[in-house]
Amino acid sequence: MTNKITIAYGDGIGPEIMKACLKIMEKAGVDLSYDEIKIGEKLYLGGNSSGIADSDWQKLMDNKIFFKAPITTPQGGGYKSLNVTIRKTLGLYANVRPVKSLFPYVKTKHPEMDLVIIRENEEDLYGGIEHRQTEEVYQCLKLITRPGTEKIIRFAFEYAKNAGRKKLTCMSKDNIMKLTDGLFHKVFNEVAVEYPEIESDHWIIDIGTAKLADTPEDFDVIVLPNLYGDILSDVAAQIAGSVGLAGSANIGNHCSMFEAIHGSAPRIAGQNIANPSGLLMGSVQMLNYIGQNNIAEKIENAWLRTIEDGIHTADIFEEGSSKQKASTSDFANAVIENLGNKPNKFKEISYPAQSKKMDIQISREPKVKEKTLEGVDIFLHHGDFDANKLGESIKEKIQNDNLELIIITNRGVKVYPNGNPLTFCTDHWRCRFMAKNTSKIDSGDIINILSSFKDGGFDVVKTENLYNFDGEKGYSLGQGQ
Repeated sequence: MTNKITIAYGDGIGPEIMKACLKIMEKAGVDLSYDEIKIGEKLYLGGNSSGIADSDWQKLMDNKIFFKAPITTPQGGGYKSLNVTIRKTLGLYANVRPVKSLFPYVKTKHPEMDLVIIRENEEDLYGGIEHRQTEEVYQCLKLITRPGTEKIIRFAFEYAKNAGRKKLTCMSKDNIMKLTDGLFHKVFNEVAVEYPEIESDHWIIDIGTAKLADTPEDFDVIVLPNLYGDILSDVAAQIAGSVGLAGSANIGNHCSMFEAIHGSAPRIAGQNIANPSGLLMGSVQMLNYIGQNNIAEKIENAWLRTIEDGIHTADIFEEGSSKQKASTSDFANAVIENLGNKPNKFKEISYPAQSKKMDIQISREPKVKEKTLEGVDIFLHHGDFDANKLGESIKEKIQNDNLELIIITNRGVKVYPNGNPLTFCTDHWRCRFMAKNTSKIDSGDIINILSSFKDGGFDVVKTENLYNFDGEKGYSLGQGQ
């Protein structure tokens, strides 16, 4: 498929584990050449707020395959995660994280664990759209789109089908977030009908996570929105033995990126003790993806044999069961010595001659026939915490022929009219106005009422229009409404 890829040594333990992995790959006989780029902490601190040089984007697009070590995003200062930026900029919508138990050689309570987590990679709360709206209240927008959801759901079913997996589980929190997570669950159910050979089920994310931590052997492939997938894959990797063992593939229709799931671990950087296994398993996913499947299985079998031999880095070393506490370089050399050997106890890895690439296409044709404006939520910064006083003041000062105040909520719960005096309130109030009777409203009505709020001395920090799409409400009710 390609013989030139882009690599980055990253930050913290990144250079150490990247050198180890490249050495193993070279000795295994990979047919690759490398374009190296500099990314991460040094660029951030040198004044580049994105963490990557503008000129290097072209290398990523030209080479299409990016193999990267972990990087450090400096805390504070408004720095944005480069990992998220790369995934979204290059359209790497599917994050694939296999997790398998290495029992009894790596300590775990779950010897039968063998699952794959497929995480949506571009949207959800990882849009990073945040605002401070009042003295007390900060906001982060959760964006779930139908095309983004359909892409990852279809990818997950295709992955399960091609990998010979039997079951696909969806997890969401649609008992609370009925529109956003509700859409994710709804699309999952719609697409599942097209794959009758794959068993499908759904779990609420909280109890689903508890079930995973207790009996992970009950799961096969799991598909989740972005944030849940990030958390659940780390939980899965840790209970399998160590987060340091898991690799990650970020797949798009045009480019892909391969990495470890763990971070740059600056506290142990430069000590030659880091486990390169996570990045090495990322390289195995990469080699499979680009068609060098024989090299991928040679590396993974050698790695499994090394684990069986008891040659373990400090993070998985156990007195009495491990035989050697290996440094990063010692572990890499042990894997190299085992190239061509097969595991004795673990099942031998064998990959098909050519992996099937998934170019997921979805329809973008408009489906909504009628979009009707029904009202508006107007959010206020107001420091008097008396909801009744605020409500009566709005009714007195805000007069509109077509819109009327229905409810005021604070942090989502109804506080006016007839609120509960025990409800704790902040300085952030949502005032919901709906069209009177059968009045038809438009943006002009919204502008007029906002002008009234200005004239009344109110501090409006945000508005959200309330729409109906083909008879279905595009907004949630207030809690207690």
